[in-house]
Amino acid sequence: MNSSNKKTGLVALLGLAGGLFAWYKYKTATPEEKEKIKNKISEAGTKLKETYQDAEARIKDTYTEVEDTVADNYAKLKNNVKNEADKISG
Repeated sequence: MNSSNKKTGLVALLGLAGGLFAWYKYKTATPEEKEKIKNKISEAGTKLKETYQDAEARIKDTYTEVEDTVADNYAKLKNNVKNEADKISG
């Protein structure tokens, strides 16, 4: 077993131990403590959802800006090519 595999195994073991400890703490918590934990998880979920929605909106806005810029540049280039073609033929 190489060093990388040992580190991966150790991280997995620590993650499992942390999960088991969290499960034990939740199972032995008072109803009030369980409610606090549920509220924290709910708040984290809400923040995650809001962050996702903000990122999605920014991506859409950026895409629209890029699309508009490309369309404008294409129209200008097309017009320039037409003008040059007219000069050459005229």
